[in-house]
Amino acid sequence: MTKNVLLLGCAYPPELPYFTRGTASLGARVYAIDMLPENQLPQMVRESLSGYCQVPSLTDEQSAIDIVRRWAGSTTFDRIETLWEPCVLLAGRLRDALGAPGLSYEQALRFRDKDKMKQAVAEAGLRTPHHQRANHGDEAFAAAEQVGFPACLKPIAGAGSENTFRIDSMRDLENALAKAGRDREYNIEEWIEAEEYTYDTICIDGRPVFENVSWYRPRPLIGRSTEWISPQTVTLRHFDDPEFDEGRTLGRNVLKALKQESGFTHMEWYRKSDGEVVFGEIAARPPGAHTVDTMNFANDIDLFRGWADAVVNGKWDLDFERRYNCAIIFKRAQGQGHIRRIEGLDRLLASFGEHIPAIELLPIGAHRRDWVKTLLSDGFVFVRHPDLDTTCEIADRVGTDLQLYAG
Repeated sequence: MTKNVLLLGCAYPPELPYFTRGTASLGARVYAIDMLPENQLPQMVRESLSGYCQVPSLTDEQSAIDIVRRWAGSTTFDRIETLWEPCVLLAGRLRDALGAPGLSYEQALRFRDKDKMKQAVAEAGLRTPHHQRANHGDEAFAAAEQVGFPACLKPIAGAGSENTFRIDSMRDLENALAKAGRDREYNIEEWIEAEEYTYDTICIDGRPVFENVSWYRPRPLIGRSTEWISPQTVTLRHFDDPEFDEGRTLGRNVLKALKQESGFTHMEWYRKSDGEVVFGEIAARPPGAHTVDTMNFANDIDLFRGWADAVVNGKWDLDFERRYNCAIIFKRAQGQGHIRRIEGLDRLLASFGEHIPAIELLPIGAHRRDWVKTLLSDGFVFVRHPDLDTTCEIADRVGTDLQLYAG
């Protein structure tokens, strides 16, 4: 029987059209809601849809629910899904309102609210950073005093490392709040000095059918706060090595604690120098910043379609071999204004071209992006190789030898 799938948000980030196409390729009828006029959706999305509803806002949950109810009429949805962080709670609300399977609003809230998330994980006996909730900026000072320094300031409902700061003093906290804003909720948590990794899964009824571990070089908070750095995410070929056993076990136990059902999850965790592993946070969606692409390149598979088959049909039959490590390196131009020249690319391709499966850099003449607001920065390069050390060496060469100049 043909399934009806409703997707929330389908145009941004740039990975989402591929999930839309992957779902339609299974023969499902794909419906979507988003804020753009239909004729402004990416062509890949338009070609994949059986129906579309434009809504004024994806964050005004009650308004969106009312509009979807009227638009859907007698149509029922076998799945209501989102792959974009800001829509996770709306998806839960719509499942509750329309009787669709999947995470309820209360379940979804534990994947979105960092304080409730850590409480549930800690109650399961898993190591989490010590933390305190601050319902607004003014409460953050008392919370920081309880947690102690160094600490980390995070928005309760943040995504990625945006508006996240390491704080070593009350003065640091004051400065961070001046940048992030006082009129929002925060989590103040223990600063964990460690390497940072991901644990990503596709699950069917809570059972991981695909697992991935990626390594951040350097930690995201450092990469997002220092302009000259070219941050890397390295998807690991041998993620099942014994050194990652405790991290994978932690991830599987977190999924149980939060009662994950079917779909993508993206977790971040720490490994300290003494070997202790600590939970960071988890989201009920795939990783962003083209990390799904690194998984596809590392394994020569199509996880956009694989996810759809797992969620829509409860099946996982992708046959693949983990052949590569794959790194994505994000590049930031020097200077301000428009991209004037790109140096080093030809030399890198001459030396390592067979190990560089894809490149996307802003063209000459394009205005450079605000590196603080987007990890994608002014472009990125993928590198893959069977050997991890070689992968990192080539990735570091991309970081140092490839330069974009703006003016």
